[in-house]
Amino acid sequence: MNYRHIYHAGNFADVLKHAVLALLVRYLQKKEGAFRVLDTHAGIGLYDLSSVEAQKTGEWQTGIGKLIDAELPPEASALLEPYLTAVRALNPEGGLRKYPGSPALARALFRPQDRLSAIELHPEDARALARLFEGDHQVRVTELDGWLTLKSHLPPKEKRGLVLVDPPFEQEGEYERLVKGLAEGYRRFSGGTFCLWYPMKKGAPVAAFHEALKALEIPKMLCAELTVMSDRDATGLNGSGLVIVNPPYTLKDELHVLLPVLRERLAVDRYASQRVFWLRGEEKK
Repeated sequence: MNYRHIYHAGNFADVLKHAVLALLVRYLQKKEGAFRVLDTHAGIGLYDLSSVEAQKTGEWQTGIGKLIDAELPPEASALLEPYLTAVRALNPEGGLRKYPGSPALARALFRPQDRLSAIELHPEDARALARLFEGDHQVRVTELDGWLTLKSHLPPKEKRGLVLVDPPFEQEGEYERLVKGLAEGYRRFSGGTFCLWYPMKKGAPVAAFHEALKALEIPKMLCAELTVMSDRDATGLNGSGLVIVNPPYTLKDELHVLLPVLRERLAVDRYASQRVFWLRGEEKK
């Protein structure tokens, strides 16, 4: 698949990732102290849904397009409020033209004391990201291989934070790099929250990926998955997942409320599904 993100911005996978990212940021803000978000594969930060690329695939129309003005159950609406409010703020005249990538979404939710390190390897994208945040003292943009930051940027000086690892999956071995990256990052920042995104499609080694994560023996790893169609006829993604290390204690129950609503609203066929489960956890046996 072509993974210049403009082709996929605002799709169902972004909805899941960004809704959870917003919840994680809001949870960190329950304490007064500053924290840092490290976004290892930040992209350009802001996407034009009216662009030729976005219109070519139209993926946002079956993602954020189905959700932005939908009437939602009260509990799910409250959980989506930080995310959807940030998207609406970029579109003050209504409709959907602009969509925030992960760094722009996190920044929109920040208090004055919170900080963002946005990492992007692609030179053109890194320049676009730097222009987006030019003059913003709460954001540092670095042109660098995101995998290297799990060694060089952790732990953050704030000693609190969230590490978002959302690689483009353009090359073979990205699932293995996620496992290795988490091992390296957790060794340096065991008290931090990590959020790892991964694609689900026919033939993807998701089961082996989960087993490799379990083998790290990290105490608390929560997994959330959303599929919107069968993988039988899908040529690209039929679903995506998140692994959250050191999740907020409320997150599992919140996802049990949120994911069924996302499945219902974003389903393409009757095989859409969702699940939330511990890869490793502290549940009573």
